[in-house]
Amino acid sequence: MAGVAAASAAPLPAAPASNPAAAGRSPPSFLPLRARRLRSPVVLATGRRRTFRAEAIRTQRERAGQETEVSAVEDSFPVREEASSPPQGAATADDPLSPTNDDDSWAVRFEQSFNIFLTDSIILILDALYRDRDYARFFVLETIARVPYFAFISVLHLYETFGWWRRADYIKVHFAESMNEFHHLLIMEELGGNSVWVDRFLARFSAFFYYFMTVAMYMLSPRMAYHFSECVERHAYSTYDKFLKLNGEELKKLPAPEAAVNYYMNEDLYLFDEFQTSRVPCSRRPKVDNLYDVFVNIRDDEAEHCKTMKACQTHGNLRSPHSMPRSIESDAECIVPENDCEGIMDCVKKSLASED
Repeated sequence: MAGVAAASAAPLPAAPASNPAAAGRSPPSFLPLRARRLRSPVVLATGRRRTFRAEAIRTQRERAGQETEVSAVEDSFPVREEASSPPQGAATADDPLSPTNDDDSWAVRFEQSFNIFLTDSIILILDALYRDRDYARFFVLETIARVPYFAFISVLHLYETFGWWRRADYIKVHFAESMNEFHHLLIMEELGGNSVWVDRFLARFSAFFYYFMTVAMYMLSPRMAYHFSECVERHAYSTYDKFLKLNGEELKKLPAPEAAVNYYMNEDLYLFDEFQTSRVPCSRRPKVDNLYDVFVNIRDDEAEHCKTMKACQTHGNLRSPHSMPRSIESDAECIVPENDCEGIMDCVKKSLASED
């Protein structure tokens, strides 16, 4: 771990810049898709109103294409061999938000609409602040991306303390997700994304309030909290995918950060397999030959997080990839009974009922 921390201090060499005036910038920065299009003289000549209109049209097209992009990546990943088919009429991981009755349908629609609105608002702010500073944007994203997982763990530990909920698989998977995002953060720090104090302040200030918001959301409605995290992970996947498409050739000329080599090439990848709940353990072993490979791995990690968050929205659906259902079933006498509830109101209600 000391080697990983030390690696974060060494910035990477920048790729040759096409603009001589920008050659002295550190760390290297690549213009995102939207920023390059806005530099076109045709767009600039049409005036501010037309620029905003074109920007809105592009934003709508990008959002419409996000679902297709993520679905294509998800469909290309192998599913777990031991995953059994759900009972007839039950909600599945592919459609976790299907309400079980009419009383839940309005709540699901409200939760999703609120989450989408909140995610879109955050994206607009990030677009305005980090339009042409990719590594700084990634640093902010990865600082915030860690927050939901240890917020979930905090609430789960609280429930466990009160005897309301004892699901070890949830805590294991969320811890593995947090560690994955932590190593993404180390990579972005090594690339120089945290070189400006304003970026560090904004990322950590936002993460502080995001933690308490996620804790409150998770206690009231785990389904809503998981859906919001899914929206954030979808945006992260789309952001990295566009960055790769725009800057693939330049990234292939740069070496991989030491933090990425230490993480992806480590002999012990138990936690790396743990957060990929739709995969068989050891079925994915990334290569790390250059910086392009690193961003491909990070992008695919975000897709795996997205699938796990989608599965979590069906209560009780999450299982650790390393769990062995057959062994557990064959040793039923050793199973400790679990109290189970969804959200703090349900937990309190069941706790009071059990005391009576």
